[in-house]
Amino acid sequence: MTSARDFLVRGLFAGLFAGLAAFGVAYVVGEPSIDAAIAIEESAGSGHDHADEPTASDGAAATEVPRSLQATAGLLTGTMIAGVTLGGLVGVLSALALGRFGRLSVRGVSLSLATIGFVSVSLLPFVAYPPNPPAIGDPDTIGTRTALYFIMLAISIIAAVTAIVVGCRLASRWDPWYATLSAVGGYLLVTLTAVALLPSYSEVPADFPATVLYEFRAASLIIQLTLWATLGIVLGELLHRLQRRTATRVAEPDYAEQTL
Repeated sequence: MTSARDFLVRGLFAGLFAGLAAFGVAYVVGEPSIDAAIAIEESAGSGHDHADEPTASDGAAATEVPRSLQATAGLLTGTMIAGVTLGGLVGVLSALALGRFGRLSVRGVSLSLATIGFVSVSLLPFVAYPPNPPAIGDPDTIGTRTALYFIMLAISIIAAVTAIVVGCRLASRWDPWYATLSAVGGYLLVTLTAVALLPSYSEVPADFPATVLYEFRAASLIIQLTLWATLGIVLGELLHRLQRRTATRVAEPDYAEQTL
């Protein structure tokens, strides 16, 4: 008999693997665009007044984390924390959702939850407020921009949870295909309406290279896709093996009793 703890442990392991995969993609695909954006920022600020630079008396305030450490240990730490956190969450949700997604197997359930997570947590907020490279952004508006992003994130997650609940209830009355289409349509209606109504902002300078901006945003989305896809696939396989092992253990005593 499997428990929620079994799902949680396997979710954490899957998240660990997903974090490593996301780190590899981020290091290979994402870091070059960040380096290019930082180079643009440094070249644009090379002519600033040196009176504004921190002096030796500033001490620790002038200390910065080396770029090489940010791109390696810092990046790995961030992707691992994100992967393990999401993995544990999706693992527990898989235990709760098993048997409630129609005839989907445990692999299908975990992959479906990972897909829903990618769309609601990463894709829709990305569409509403795409990330900008380090060279772009007004420090005075960072609070407003962060608040708007989390508002969109909250709307997307709440709409996704509501769509799942409504879709499961409609599936008991309608054909599952039409119930799924209705749930997806309702989610898109709510989230796209929110995207249209929420304030928008654009702080990209006219002279900023479009290629660097595109590469940075594409890399950000690819990293998120790698994280969620790896999590869904690995977790599905781990849970499938757990389910098969449990079924074998249950069948063994029955076989022994029949031989006696």
